Amino acid sequence: MKKSLTSLGVAAALAVTWWIGFVQSQDKQPKSKPVIFVSSDTAKFKEVMPGVSKALLWGKDDKGPYGAFTKFAPGFDAGMHTHTNDVWIVAIKGAYLYKDSAGEKRVNPGSFIRIPGKTKHWSGGDAKEGALFYEESAGKFDLLPAK
Repeated sequence: MKKSLTSLGVAAALAVTWWIGFVQSQDKQPKSKPVIFVSSDTAKFKEVMPGVSKALLWGKDDKGPYGAFTKFAPGFDAGMHTHTNDVWIVAIKGAYLYKDSAGEKRVNPGSFIRIPGKTKHWSGGDAKEGALFYEESAGKFDLLPAK
């Protein structure tokens, strides 16, 4: 009888220890990220260079992963350039214009383009409407003029 009471006590102590550890580990779990909702109509855009405005939605585009709405003024010409990291773009209004050695693409509203990092290309905005698009990258944004 004494042996079964000891076993029961050890089992109870283990259960309590497990429960305390479980509860404490729940407190250390990273908090879930909040839902982010931003309309492109009400986003706060800042001019980042002549002809280009950006509304950063999450992350830090100068340091690492980010998502942003970007506007190109009508006829904006970024010239030939590359980016260190891939850039993913979904057009919302107007048209994002893209050209590389394989040809030209007109990225219209609802269309997607992935520009691999280090790909030499030209980009710009439609001559009449410019472009409004969502852009995202897993790394920081840079624009390196092509030589």
